[in-house]
Amino acid sequence: MAQTPATDAKPLLILIDGHSLAFRAYYAFSTSRRGALRNSAGVPTSVCFGFLNSLFQIVESYQPDRLAIAFDLGIPTFRHEADPGYKAGRAETPEDFIPDIENLQTLLEALKITIATSPGYEADDVLGTLATRANSGGYRVKILSGDRDLFQLVDEAGEISILYPSPGAMKAADAKGYTDFDALGVADKLGVRPDQVVDYKALCGDKSDNIPGVRGIGEKTAVKLLAEYDTLENVYNNVEAIKGAIGKKLIEGKEDAKHSRFLAQIELEAPITVTVDDCVMEGFNRDRVRQILEELELRTFLARLDQLQVSLGGTVEAPPKETTNVSANGQFTLFAEEKAPELPVPQLETYDIQPRIIDTPEKLTELVELLQTFQDPQNPVAWDTETTGLNPRDIELVGLGCCWGTEPDAIAYIPTFHTEGDFLQKAEVLKALQPILESADYPKTLQNAKFDRVVLQHQGIKLAGVTFDTMLASYLLRPERSHKLEELATQYLGNVRSLSYKDLGIPKGKTIADLEIEKVAVYCGLDCYVTYALAQVLQVEVEQYTEIKGLLYDVEQPLEPILATMEDDGILIDVEYLKTFSQQLGEDLDRIETGAYEDAGETFNLASPKQLGVILFDKLGLDTKKSRKTKSGFSTDQATLEKLRDDHPLVSKILEYRTLAKLKSTYVDALPALVHPATGRVHTNFNQAVTTTGRLSSSDPNLQNIPIRTDFSRKIRQAFLPQPGWQLVSVDYSQIELRILTHFSQQPVLMEAYQTGEDVHSVTAKLIFDKETITSEERRLGKIINFGVIYGMGAQRFAREAGVSSAEGKEFIQKYRDRYAEVFDYLDLSKQTAVAQGYVTTLLGRRRYFEFGSRDLKRLQGQDPQYINLDAVKMSYIDSQSLRAAANAPIQGSSADIIKVAMVQLDEILKGFQARMLLQVHDELVFEVPPEEWTELKPLIVKTMQEAVSLSIPLVVDVNVGQNWMEAK
Repeated sequence: MAQTPATDAKPLLILIDGHSLAFRAYYAFSTSRRGALRNSAGVPTSVCFGFLNSLFQIVESYQPDRLAIAFDLGIPTFRHEADPGYKAGRAETPEDFIPDIENLQTLLEALKITIATSPGYEADDVLGTLATRANSGGYRVKILSGDRDLFQLVDEAGEISILYPSPGAMKAADAKGYTDFDALGVADKLGVRPDQVVDYKALCGDKSDNIPGVRGIGEKTAVKLLAEYDTLENVYNNVEAIKGAIGKKLIEGKEDAKHSRFLAQIELEAPITVTVDDCVMEGFNRDRVRQILEELELRTFLARLDQLQVSLGGTVEAPPKETTNVSANGQFTLFAEEKAPELPVPQLETYDIQPRIIDTPEKLTELVELLQTFQDPQNPVAWDTETTGLNPRDIELVGLGCCWGTEPDAIAYIPTFHTEGDFLQKAEVLKALQPILESADYPKTLQNAKFDRVVLQHQGIKLAGVTFDTMLASYLLRPERSHKLEELATQYLGNVRSLSYKDLGIPKGKTIADLEIEKVAVYCGLDCYVTYALAQVLQVEVEQYTEIKGLLYDVEQPLEPILATMEDDGILIDVEYLKTFSQQLGEDLDRIETGAYEDAGETFNLASPKQLGVILFDKLGLDTKKSRKTKSGFSTDQATLEKLRDDHPLVSKILEYRTLAKLKSTYVDALPALVHPATGRVHTNFNQAVTTTGRLSSSDPNLQNIPIRTDFSRKIRQAFLPQPGWQLVSVDYSQIELRILTHFSQQPVLMEAYQTGEDVHSVTAKLIFDKETITSEERRLGKIINFGVIYGMGAQRFAREAGVSSAEGKEFIQKYRDRYAEVFDYLDLSKQTAVAQGYVTTLLGRRRYFEFGSRDLKRLQGQDPQYINLDAVKMSYIDSQSLRAAANAPIQGSSADIIKVAMVQLDEILKGFQARMLLQVHDELVFEVPPEEWTELKPLIVKTMQEAVSLSIPLVVDVNVGQNWMEAK
């Protein structure tokens, strides 16, 4: 696998297998954790982004003299006519692939890249024909494709080779993700020479193309046969000498082998009109390409257009002098001050940085003097910390990094704790940097500033002046995606990316402090450089959305230091109480287990789904229609057991056992292990950029998932304590999501109930049962349906939760619809809006994006939401679930907005008190308060929370005080 040197005398033609590369680009993103790429209008862009990324890399790396892209035409070929089963069984083309590749072809036309096709032939045939013609005409040829069928085109002279992408090539920052396969490379990869590839496929077939091969002959056997007999023809000339089962299979499969060879052979004389001379590159219309990239929001490539223009044979005019400027502080700026910045993405190769290592007092003084010149909030200095671990209380600060520009050396790394090498004492470094790090006069940008803030807090530094957090900006712009630094770099910066922590190769049992200072300097420097570059790009994008800008600067970024303080303060845990509780739960589980054995008539492993399935469906004969078939039998998951709950006493015991066992291991047994020995407290992590709804989540431990209002949850909460002599206070928004739904829908009955203070569940029950006096049970049903409708509860689920018949459940839901028509009008409008514009918004403009697989739904994009009739659309279960989430997202997201605003406002109030805000759990805030402060503080907290956001109905909070969280709840 060798690369032909660029100095080779023969000109180079690069051919690209269009559909192969397009599908690779699509699946590189659609199957990743962050999901497929889309622009703000919901248009899919994974294919365009990945394809262009690869195209840019290859063209810039190999600098070809000619270029062409071959595409399939999507119509039957001569192979399909010879074999209707050819390529049968392939999955249908994903619906969102189609508009994506259409946009790609529009973009390629704008780039004036030659497209080659041939009716009745595949792209492979077009590539083979062009490649052999070009080679005969004196060209070297490299074919970019992920299809190994093309290996048969590689020649012994090394003048035709295949550029084969690795799985990560579509996201890579350079062309290193492509292997250049020559003849030796093919032999090493497949075990056969390029000229044997067709015979190889004739023998072992190709499942991806539904080429049968010889039944029973696998890849290893095919390789052995060709190694011994060289060709398929020789294999059959000597088939009588091939003994045993292999010989028999070959004889029986001779016609299949002949047919498979025909299907696998690439046609080298396809009727194509494109010539090698047509593949010349002459540049493109820059304005047209820029327009398309802006429409698709592929901003990564905008700053590289001049570079690509040159690579594609065009010319670039020198930029006017005013486009480069020196700012007031004497630093180089990327754009003219009188113009809006055009996404200033730096043009730095991945590892081509030159960080200054600050290892002498003189260098430190010089750096501090330089950093003091940067006071422009629009051009904040990027900072990062390197530590020996993730727990700020138990780690060492290994070093700090900063970046103040796009030049390769506008980066510094200040080592403070390495096991080898020269570095300054940490105290000396922090003393010198403290005036900058603790001052708002020096604007800063960080990726996940909360972590660095807590780290520095434990080093005696109170971080100030964070004007931009790249992670939070990304989260608000596209909450459904990943916000990791390396993935943001791939999305926004193209050829600039950070190093993965895994790339450092830290030996087991060692930390980053054990690496060479120079290596850490590059790692930390790249993180700083990428953060700086991202801030330049993301600040511009945030400015385009007024609501997003307000959420970032007025809510999310002010909330970040509050969460950092809450994490650092932690909450006190009663470890002895939990040990006793764990023992009690163990006894309860033993009791349930014994009862389950009695119900089953035998002992079995309650934790084994397979054994439980045998008991429930084989022995007890429960209805398998309520389950689903799996590889190991019928499913016994939570949903199945809920359906079977009333069919046998054993099912209820299994459900109870699973619930208690999970909660025992998750909380009762886990919490003591998470208590920090120095504080006696649990320090949870509040995740600010995880949920798509805008809600906070927590981890290590996850305090958001403690069950609500069950006997178990009360006992768990009893373990959470205030500081000795203080008290815990819980302040919880009352029915906040139902109030938000009422505000959005303006439903008159609900509006009046909330404005007059009447019990809304009683009001609903009276309407459903059509009477003035109701029982507590009837109120309970009103409560279930009030809250259930927010989450799309249907008649069946209502009947199950309310304990009524299906007919009664259907009747209640219909009555609710009739009485509260405005509620359903609003929920339907949310769904219609999600389809029309691809997203819905909260009270404060927070967005949640949605993508739909149904072609019918996609056709409705861009229409007036009010005129979309979703009842007439056939859709998948996944799409229906997405629509249900779209109806709920503005409600749940607005709830998140409100409590976050309240937290920001409360933080200002608490600065005048000793009291501390400790936890946020959904719609609840938990404080620890000295008793002497409570009388003054209570009305301030209540007023702040109830007036955080103005609705057309009042917000109300419930306040409880106690000596533990159970009493305060």
